[in-house]
Amino acid sequence: MKKMFLALLAPLALLRAGEVSAQRLDRMQWFNEPSSWEIRDDATLVMRVTPKTDYWRITHYGFTVDDAPFCYATYGGEFEATVKITGDYRTTFDQMGLMLRIDHEHWIKCGVEFVDGVQNVSTVVTHETSDWSVVALGEAPRSLWIRAVRRLDAVEVAYSLDGECFRTVRTCYLSDRCPVQVGLMAASPDGEGFEALFEHFSVTHLPDQRRLEWAARQ
Repeated sequence: MKKMFLALLAPLALLRAGEVSAQRLDRMQWFNEPSSWEIRDDATLVMRVTPKTDYWRITHYGFTVDDAPFCYATYGGEFEATVKITGDYRTTFDQMGLMLRIDHEHWIKCGVEFVDGVQNVSTVVTHETSDWSVVALGEAPRSLWIRAVRRLDAVEVAYSLDGECFRTVRTCYLSDRCPVQVGLMAASPDGEGFEALFEHFSVTHLPDQRRLEWAARQ
């Protein structure tokens, strides 16, 4: 009986190994690779953020920029992405966090943005033009956890101070009919860059909601 139980567990172990290896930082790709970065202990990405870089399209300012560092892997379907972020923020608009990107006109970035000496939980949603929402943090935490959950045509953004209790700050649209680049983004639009540290990045597959609903009807 015990041997049978172990035999049933073996495929699950292989699946879990595949999920972990697919998220290995050393197998991810760069868009706008920074000049200085390293991977520590196979699980932590440290980068020196490229100065005078950002992601933004048109709204309010009239310019479009698409030149900040972004380390990513591509995922289809529905998923939950989480990361712990720690930044040595110095200049207004220094920022770091998660990015979900379909192309240069359709993307979401969410994390911390430093504005006038205050850390804010920030979300920018772009569908041809960008919008921006912020929630000021009462204190300046050393680190913050950011989570983005893609379900059907929506992404739910949440943050946590301890990695356990998450608070939702935004639900926004993102097309569910295509794969998405998911990964780690940082920018320093007005500054000379800063050190950004990303830990425990994970992307967990979620069963497709429409398929589950279809199966339930059969």
